Amino acid sequence: MATEIYRNPLSTPADLTGFRMEGDGVTSFPQGRLRLESRRPPADGQAANVVLWCPEEFPAGVRIEWDFWPLREPGLAILFFHARGRRGEDLFDPALAPRTGPYDQYHHGDLDAYHVSYFRRRWEQERALHTCNLRKSHGFHLVAQGPDPLPGVLDARGPYALRLDVRDGEVTFAINDLVSFRWRDDGSIGGPALAGGKIGFRQMAPLIGEYGNLRVSRH
Repeated sequence: MATEIYRNPLSTPADLTGFRMEGDGVTSFPQGRLRLESRRPPADGQAANVVLWCPEEFPAGVRIEWDFWPLREPGLAILFFHARGRRGEDLFDPALAPRTGPYDQYHHGDLDAYHVSYFRRRWEQERALHTCNLRKSHGFHLVAQGPDPLPGVLDARGPYALRLDVRDGEVTFAINDLVSFRWRDDGSIGGPALAGGKIGFRQMAPLIGEYGNLRVSRH
C-alpha cells in the first residue's frame, strides 16, 4: 500500500519555494493552480523550452500523481522522474553542467532520468496520432509507448488526473485511471534501472499548461 510522503497543492507562489526553473519560463496562479509557460517564442527552437524542478529527493519505489490542464497548443508536456547526476550526484549539484532548457542537455547531458511525454502536440505527426512516450536517458532510449486519451485544448475540460507508478523496476502510467503503458526496466537498455532523485515538469513552447495537487507516495 502506498504511503504519502509529499503533497503540494501548487496553488500559490509560496508552494514553489525551492523549485528551480531552467530556461526562460514564467509561473503564475490566475486560477489558483500553477500555470507554466515560456517567455520566448517557439521560433527560438529548443532555447524556448523550460523545465521546472521540484527540490525534493524521492526514493526508488514511488507513486507520483498530479492534475493537468492544457490551455494552449501546440506544444508538449513531459514529466522527468528519477533524475540525478550520472555519478549519483544531486541534480542541483553545481559540478553538473548548467541546464537552460534545450532537450539534449537532459537526454545527452550529465544526468540520468526517465521522462514520460503525455501531451505530445508540437508537430503534425504527433497531433495525428496521440501517444504517451516513455524514454530513458542518458541516451534518449524510447522504451514504451501507449495511447494518450487527453483531448485537444478546444475540447479539454480538466482537471485530468495523471498517475505514474514505479515499483521494482516496473513503470506504469495512467490518465484518469486509464493505463497507457506498463514497462519493466530489466537493465538491458541504457544500463541499470534508475532509482531515487528528483521530478520536474517540462514544456515545449508554445504550450501553456496548468498543474495542481502534486502528491508523491512511497510503495
